[in-house]
Amino acid sequence: MRYFLLLILPVLAIFFQSTLFNSYSIKGTIPDIVLIFVVFYSLLNNSSKGAAYGFLCGLLEDLYMGRFIGINALSKALTAYAIGRLQGNVFKENILVGVIAVLMGTVINSLLLVGISLAVSDIYNIDAGLFISIFLQCVYNSIIAVPAYIWYYNSSHNGWLRNTGENLNESRQF
Repeated sequence: MRYFLLLILPVLAIFFQSTLFNSYSIKGTIPDIVLIFVVFYSLLNNSSKGAAYGFLCGLLEDLYMGRFIGINALSKALTAYAIGRLQGNVFKENILVGVIAVLMGTVINSLLLVGISLAVSDIYNIDAGLFISIFLQCVYNSIIAVPAYIWYYNSSHNGWLRNTGENLNESRQF
């Protein structure tokens, strides 16, 4: 059930991003729910697993969007790897850690997307609007991260996302 849920989460996130949250955009900015789940996965696992999951989720997002296949896959993989490096050094039971990780992940992912896009083509104009959009996405993602992290953390320790191969004596909840 764990692997099925890990596969269905980015699909549902892409669906909600393109339907529900598209209607509630803030100045044209929508949250990146796929990134939120990738950050949570890499924070609660490790950098190599996070990078692989980030690559697969980003590839799903690229295939859905249909343009520049690989940009989201590469940026989400590198972002997940960077966030996954924090995995052993933070107190993951604290909800603030999840929110800060999403905030950092959003900044890293946005800068990687801009950098990769500028290297591949000239589709971004570096101006104040770009930085306002990144700031708004940071705020939006951080707000969504609060309830999402509580659910994700509890599910990864006591629910369907629990890895049965790990030591199950840790059954912490918020």
